[in-house]
Amino acid sequence: MERARGLNDELSARKPARESREASLKLGRRFAELVNAVSGVEIATDVHYPIAFGLACAALSIPEDAAVLAYLQQSITGLISACQRLMPLGQIAAAKILWNLKPAMMLACQRAFSQERISCFNPLPELASVRHGSIETRLFIS
Repeated sequence: MERARGLNDELSARKPARESREASLKLGRRFAELVNAVSGVEIATDVHYPIAFGLACAALSIPEDAAVLAYLQQSITGLISACQRLMPLGQIAAAKILWNLKPAMMLACQRAFSQERISCFNPLPELASVRHGSIETRLFIS
């Protein structure tokens, strides 16, 4: 649990936009409460969503490779869903994109287990997230 707390603090520090940090914590709490209510296991509820997901997978004895693939699948599905709201992209086209990304997801999962640590550097989405809180018209809830 101490490791989860340390990772949680590190993830908070990596989310400079208040809205994205709060959203991740809110999703983590809701997901953890759901897991606790339906599974019979008890995981921390005051953590970011990715950490709650990992804690749930560990508590439910889900193998790491399956957990990584499941998280990657749902993350990409969420991004594709956002694209559907931003542009004319139908359900079949969205499903094809997701299907065509399966080999890349498998490769990313394999790389995750072949390296000691993976990191991500995405300054443009973070800058957009910081600016998003102060714009007049928002496309998505922060």
